[in-house]
Amino acid sequence: MGASRTPAHGLAAASLRWTIWGLSAAVTIGLLAQPVGPEAQLWLCGAACAGMLALWLLAPRRGLPRLAFLALGTLVVIRYVYWRLTGTLPSLDDPVGLGFGMMLLGAELYCVLILAVSLVVTADPLVRETVPFPADADLPAVDVLIPSYNEPTEILAVTLAAALNLDYPADKLTVWLLDDGGTDQKCADPNPAKAAAAQERRAELQALCAALGACYLTRARNEHAKAGNLNNGLTASRAEIVLVLDADHAPFRSFLRETVGLFSEDPNLFLVQTPHVFLNPDPVERNLRTFARMPSENEMFYGVTQAGLDKWNGSFFCGSAALLRRRALDAVGGFSGITITEDCETALDLHGRGWTSAYVGKPLIAGLQPESLADFIGQRARWCQGMIQILMLKNPLMKPGLRPIQRLAYLSSMTFWFFPLPRLVFMLAPLLHIFFDVKIFVSSVDEAIAYTATYIVANLMIQNYLYGHVRWPFVSELYEYVQGVYLARSIASVIVSPRRPSFSVTAKGAGLAHDHLSPLAWPFFAIFAALAAGCGMAAWRYLYEPGVTSLMLVVGLWCGFNLVIAGVALGAVAERRQEETTPSLPVGRPALAAIGDERVPVTVERMSAEAATLRLRRADGAPFPAMPQGGLLQAGTGPALRFTLRAAPAPDLRVVAFAPLAPAEYRTVAGLMYGDAAALRGFLAGRRRHRDLVTGTLRFLAWGVAEPLRAVSYLGRSAPPALPAPAVPEAASAAELPAVAAIPPVAARVPAAEPSPQVILADEIARDLPATLAAALAPVAAAPASVAPVIPAKVASPAVAPAAIRPEPVPAAAMPALTPGSVDAPVRAPAVPSAMPEAALPQAAMAEADWRAAIAGLLAAAPGLDRAPPPDAATLDAAFWAESIRALAGAGAVPAPLAPPRRQAVPLAPSAAPALSQPLEAGRPAAARDAA
Repeated sequence: MGASRTPAHGLAAASLRWTIWGLSAAVTIGLLAQPVGPEAQLWLCGAACAGMLALWLLAPRRGLPRLAFLALGTLVVIRYVYWRLTGTLPSLDDPVGLGFGMMLLGAELYCVLILAVSLVVTADPLVRETVPFPADADLPAVDVLIPSYNEPTEILAVTLAAALNLDYPADKLTVWLLDDGGTDQKCADPNPAKAAAAQERRAELQALCAALGACYLTRARNEHAKAGNLNNGLTASRAEIVLVLDADHAPFRSFLRETVGLFSEDPNLFLVQTPHVFLNPDPVERNLRTFARMPSENEMFYGVTQAGLDKWNGSFFCGSAALLRRRALDAVGGFSGITITEDCETALDLHGRGWTSAYVGKPLIAGLQPESLADFIGQRARWCQGMIQILMLKNPLMKPGLRPIQRLAYLSSMTFWFFPLPRLVFMLAPLLHIFFDVKIFVSSVDEAIAYTATYIVANLMIQNYLYGHVRWPFVSELYEYVQGVYLARSIASVIVSPRRPSFSVTAKGAGLAHDHLSPLAWPFFAIFAALAAGCGMAAWRYLYEPGVTSLMLVVGLWCGFNLVIAGVALGAVAERRQEETTPSLPVGRPALAAIGDERVPVTVERMSAEAATLRLRRADGAPFPAMPQGGLLQAGTGPALRFTLRAAPAPDLRVVAFAPLAPAEYRTVAGLMYGDAAALRGFLAGRRRHRDLVTGTLRFLAWGVAEPLRAVSYLGRSAPPALPAPAVPEAASAAELPAVAAIPPVAARVPAAEPSPQVILADEIARDLPATLAAALAPVAAAPASVAPVIPAKVASPAVAPAAIRPEPVPAAAMPALTPGSVDAPVRAPAVPSAMPEAALPQAAMAEADWRAAIAGLLAAAPGLDRAPPPDAATLDAAFWAESIRALAGAGAVPAPLAPPRRQAVPLAPSAAPALSQPLEAGRPAAARDAA
């Protein structure tokens, strides 16, 4: 009997609790809605802000103090909303002002709604305890599904290898590559070139999977995009648990050990989601140079919001880095494919069926972000359209089976994507009053200070209190504006036709060769110019026009704030060169380097699929041995990696470049990069430094001054293409190597402890501003075209057979036996630039035939690039090599960074090719001259 009364008793207690909360809220709102004068309002809200500050500084940020802080901030917000609704709208006698005023009010109410929902969701985020890993006998079978469409083979190989390296019994783990780029439909494309490319891709990926031990799977037709591809994988696989990974999301070895145990604790659990973490910066981070010192944009969602949603059983599937229960997927017919965001749609369906979800906030994968702004905007447009599709086609308010708090959670995630509309309203609204004298709101200066200023301060304090460790001040406004300029059109298109948007794959690993303005930059310049004109007009009208009230000053300051955001956005759309062609990861893993007859203990400080930074860790203090022919890098039991020397940034550091990897060698690369997630967590923790409102605001203002100048400096000039990485002659000594590594050591990337925000802020501004000003004010066009430092991006390939420029394999006897077959691994050939349009060459450059002859001569005269030189052969030093190439390009005698110049380089005209080729010819081996 007692058992039968317990649920009713609990329901009654919950009803009473919610009733008390509701009555208290009604009484509070009634008191806050009482009209008071500006002075009383200023005292009331000022006291609330002072109380918030005291709680911030003196009380812990959890429990009752946290709720009290949010309650005081809510008081200020409610007072502001009441004032805006009752005392600031234009009268009916001014229909134009009333219309625009209602539009502005709607944008503000939207922001208040999003703030209110976020406070409910993140008021008390859930932090899950580590779940014990079940015994091997109790472990469920896991199928890893990796959907792919057009990603490069190298990216897929790393992800497949990392998935195969997962710490899990091999007989219970199966890795599937789901290839949608080699389907029967694509292999039979009417376009012969496309069909051949698809067939080649299918054969290449089949061979890769066979070599690694993964399963390759494709399908007949490309239907329902990623959801259809995953469902095809479900029909072929059989495991109880499914791990979904994007093609560029490589898992760390401990992924399953950190997550699988949750399924044994809750038989109704359908999802375990983990954060998405990235090796490379997004375009905004790269262009503002914040990747190593500021939290990424997505950390606010994965660091706070998902944990808040998890408390209410509302964390949802994000498309990758997640485990799902097959039985739950079967209950809803697999992955949903009505919208283009199959992940959130699938989670909504399963939550509606009563299934539960969990969020583990530990970084357990590392992926890639879009490099260019255009790809970044395209990705966000797909997310935006997909979430609005779900809202329109599967509205969570009408979805049966959801609890009220789950409806609110999903509604917050979907309505958030309307942010482009209010953001653009806030950016352009002050111009209506400045240029056309439209009264979009009615207020005195005293009221604006008492209500608007205190509301802004309280709002900023709430955001910084909740998200300061994962989001710097005003960075949200920046990202919203950068995306909003283009996403507003995406919103309109999906509202007009909810079923029209189609899935598109985001390009990854593309790289950026040189500094340039994004093709999407021109609207940002136009808006910046309009805001600058608005600020100037507001100042002129306030100072000189009779009858203009102090309200013009307030609107002018608003326009000035918008101008700062627009100025920083110009820096975000001024694309910087991508310095790393392959993103690297700080790892700090021990390894062994076999160099000649020596086996040298090293620490792999930074690692990518193409190169690594090695730190010597000898106890005897002996230096790095010379490596004229490179060496082998051994880690664990996998195949050794053949490398050649790229740079020596310090006596105990060497940057090495790997030879082209055989499939089995990707297991070694994945083991080094993704064997231990602690290094990545340390990197993330190092940049999660709380930036307070004062230093954060000053930092943002500094960007607002510097970045427009840098963006303007990109106008009217064509940035020179990137130079290829300099080839290091095999016989070079450490003193002759470049002093700057292509992959910096870990100390250059992971920020040190911050002594104080003010000190580091001053250092940042002192470092960034002068360089930007110098670049903007440099007389770029002053040099004559014949001597301008313009290097062609691509040069016609020399008429040399590929085999002739491959380094000779190291004899097996010269290396210790590490792993059978590893010594004969393929080696990397020096990069040979391909042809470029003749119009792109500088005026003083040679014709293509002269280029071919001269470059072929340089290659033949450089010992070690094509063959071992005879003892009496002449040696071409690195400085002369670099100076000669620059001279051939018409760039004059530009100082070479490879080594101190040993001889004077003379600018060459096109007719000077014979003069260069004659001394080079003398240094060639006799056999090579005879063959030519």
